[in-house]
Parts: sequence; C-alpha cells; structure tokens
Amino acid sequence: MTSNDRPRGEGRKPSYRIKPTDVPPIKLRILRGEFLNRIAADYDVNPGRIAEIKKGYRYADIPPSA
Repeated sequence: MTSNDRPRGEGRKPSYRIKPTDVPPIKLRILRGEFLNRIAADYDVNPGRIAEIKKGYRYADIPPSA
C-alpha cells in the first residue's frame, strides 16, 4: 500500500484548538507585523484561524498582551 492508497484522515491528528489564553500573545505578534502563516505554524493551526482573530471575527473582546 502506498501513501496515496491510505484512506483520508487515517493516521492524522487534529490541529490545535486556539484557547482564549493564547489570543493576547497572538494579537501582539500580529500588531508587531509578523506573518500570519508563521504565527499559525507555531500554534499548528490553519492561517485562516489567525486571520479570523486579526479581523475580529473571533476573540474580538480579548486585548493583546502588554
């Protein structure tokens, strides 16, 4: 069996789920101008999740860390 024959999703683990405690340092990194894909890689999430935080679609009420 080659890697292409493996059923979808088998052997994969789910991505990390961003918690409210993760948001302040993420917002600080966004404000500092870091690339969203690099922030996402550090948290093992899709860059779209970081973009949602940046745009205020998620966790809009949590301020960046000082």
